[in-house]
Amino acid sequence: MSDNDVLDSHSMFSNAFSYLGLPFSRECTNIDLAVLGIPYDLGTTGRAGTRHGPQGIRLASANLRWEERRWPWTFDVFKKIAIVDYGDLEFTPGETLPMINTVIEHVGKIQAQGARTLAFGGDHFVTLPLLRAVHQHHGTLALIHFDAHTDSYKESNEYNHGCMFYYAPKEGLIDPKHSIQIGIRTEYDIEDHEFEVISAEAVNDWSAADIVSAIKQRVGAMPVYLTFDIDCLDPAYAPGTGTPVVGGMSTDKALKIIRGLEKLNIVGADIVEVAPSYDHAEITSLAAATIGLDLIYVMAAAELN
Repeated sequence: MSDNDVLDSHSMFSNAFSYLGLPFSRECTNIDLAVLGIPYDLGTTGRAGTRHGPQGIRLASANLRWEERRWPWTFDVFKKIAIVDYGDLEFTPGETLPMINTVIEHVGKIQAQGARTLAFGGDHFVTLPLLRAVHQHHGTLALIHFDAHTDSYKESNEYNHGCMFYYAPKEGLIDPKHSIQIGIRTEYDIEDHEFEVISAEAVNDWSAADIVSAIKQRVGAMPVYLTFDIDCLDPAYAPGTGTPVVGGMSTDKALKIIRGLEKLNIVGADIVEVAPSYDHAEITSLAAATIGLDLIYVMAAAELN
């Protein structure tokens, strides 16, 4: 391949198809991290449209491509680890089981090669098959969960974006006693809830350093899965989502917390519930794209330690 055949990954306006201008590839050998999209929103109970989340996040990420390295990190992640955009997973539209099986197959293949994964949803239900895939290779996981809702509700329909963390502990995928939920500001049964919760009120009152300390103390040395529902952010920072709840955290607070997790062994992560049709000026998609980039740095830092 000649130099003329290589795409400029720093161009903001040309070939803005992949996340951050990463090469598209489904070759899982010799990579450290794979980004992928799961365009599914049949588990949605509020406003639909998160199936377009992966596309929205990728397009908004073009605004981040001009930097040689992400501020305030001290290294260029793309020179330290091998990363690809795996593309969106394909499954039969309108059918949930094919989506579940496809996620487990593909993410399982990536994880089996020793690579970490960052998935873009899609509604939050996609986290359940993602956990199943990651669990196959890392065992029981600690969960770090950013959200306005606990998503631990016992629903009559298990294919629902509000019940993943009711089923995941029962399947042994995560250990709620080493898991923590951040930004919660909707009703849940406190007596039966085994997860530690830092409410949105507490998040907004505590320092980022105190929240990071609480997270690290809770998860300990376990392998970690991190899931970020974009409605954890206040709608002022993320209007483009299906179930917006006022009173959430700012993007600044979220990024400070995420950057503080660099010494944890985060083996997989996702960002979900971005619905571009309700967005304005790509605010939500850009927030998700930026959170994703910092998560890549956090996971890379673990690779480099």
